[in-house]
Amino acid sequence: MTTNLFDLTGKVALVTGASRGIGEEIAKLLAAQGAHVIVSSRKLDDCQRVADGIVAGGHRAEAMACHVGELEQIESTMAAIAAAHGRLDILVNNAATNPYFGHILDTDLNAYNKTVDVNVRGYFFMSVAAGKLMRANGGGAIVNTASVNALQPGPMQGIYSITKAAVVSMTKAFAKECAGDGIRCNALLPGLTKTKFAGALFANEGIYKAALATIPMGRHAEPREMAGTVLYLVSDASSYTTGECIVVDGGLTI
Repeated sequence: MTTNLFDLTGKVALVTGASRGIGEEIAKLLAAQGAHVIVSSRKLDDCQRVADGIVAGGHRAEAMACHVGELEQIESTMAAIAAAHGRLDILVNNAATNPYFGHILDTDLNAYNKTVDVNVRGYFFMSVAAGKLMRANGGGAIVNTASVNALQPGPMQGIYSITKAAVVSMTKAFAKECAGDGIRCNALLPGLTKTKFAGALFANEGIYKAALATIPMGRHAEPREMAGTVLYLVSDASSYTTGECIVVDGGLTI
């Protein structure tokens, strides 16, 4: 008899930034594998649309609004999950922001603060809150969506790239300190992916063509092409994997 290492039946999963793009595809795939998925983002209506689609497909999901840049919302979200489910087995930190596209020397304080608050502070305290729930229930899996910009800073994306490098270090720190509590922490580093979030790159034809020229596969990725790696990282298929940062970039960083 074969064992489905990707089966998530009975697991409770929280996916942030799940109202569209990569997060939506992750939420759909985890639900299809049996998890009860909490679809989260800033706007409840957008989350509800994704959750309703998952339920209509015969799977389990609910919507829960949370702005990860606001510590009070992180606390209230985790309290609601604990009250409703008594556990959290999977956290996918996917919500992110990139409000500034331009020369690094022209980065203003507002753009800096907003990017750091969501991409670093938000990921950190979501992981802390989720990790405490996981520890109380014997463990779990955290996946952080970073970026290839963590390895090679993107043009005109200075502060965003810096925060994604911080996410890589954060992933390894949580992996090392939480392994004894049965908590694994890994990261996904997407390359050029067709999302609304990356709209500035696709809108600039010169930058887009230059980016394609550096990708051996010669194309950008679709959001669904990122979800499989996350499924691997939250499932028993990766039971001995922690602190890893998996690059999915069509060969860009070779």
